[in-house]
Amino acid sequence: MNISMTPPSPPVKTRRYDATRRRHEATRNRERVLDVAEEILLGQGYAETTVSAIARAADVSAELIYKSFGGKAGLVRAIQRRGLRGTGPVPAETRSDAISASELNAATIIREWATLATEVAPRVSPIMLLIRAAAANDHDLVELLEEIAAQRLKRMTHNAERLIRHPEVRPHLSVEQIRDILWTYSSPELYQLLVLQRGWTLTAYRDFLFHGMTAQLLNPDETAARRSPERPTRA
Repeated sequence: MNISMTPPSPPVKTRRYDATRRRHEATRNRERVLDVAEEILLGQGYAETTVSAIARAADVSAELIYKSFGGKAGLVRAIQRRGLRGTGPVPAETRSDAISASELNAATIIREWATLATEVAPRVSPIMLLIRAAAANDHDLVELLEEIAAQRLKRMTHNAERLIRHPEVRPHLSVEQIRDILWTYSSPELYQLLVLQRGWTLTAYRDFLFHGMTAQLLNPDETAARRSPERPTRA
């Protein structure tokens, strides 16, 4: 009987699928598309901008944009949501929840909220101006505007439900009243009026939010709410 002395062939090594690398690439591509879309939309306006133009500038296919975002209105929605995350490594909403769940006093919580609002507003307000202007002639953006308003109201209700637990809050205020005060001071319209139109600095805007909210929400004898930060100044 003949016995072959040829050694067995080594197993074929398959190339490991690098899912992490592909996810990172997909994230980078998505961010690039949003960067390009935001620049073109804010520079040219909603009606004048086409998905094809964004695709060419971002070096992707229009089909990819429709698949990933659902079209132009979907791009605007994604840009707005990205702005809400703020500039830090942790989304602003997560940081807000951590602040309100902490042992900080009410005045400090409001000061931190004012700081977060100042971080987010420059990123969100320009796109909100774009949405409002275009909504007059685009039903998709009317729906987006309503969606954003509902989400912001829900967020301010959540914040109000946490803030009302603090003894420093004026006792006659309901959750709904606190919510509406927070809603007003965090509105994109206020940023547009004071910073974009009247030229206030971000520091002055932040201080205005802090002092305004503490005056409306906290008992007058809360001296801690008057000490920091300094009163708003025009620059």
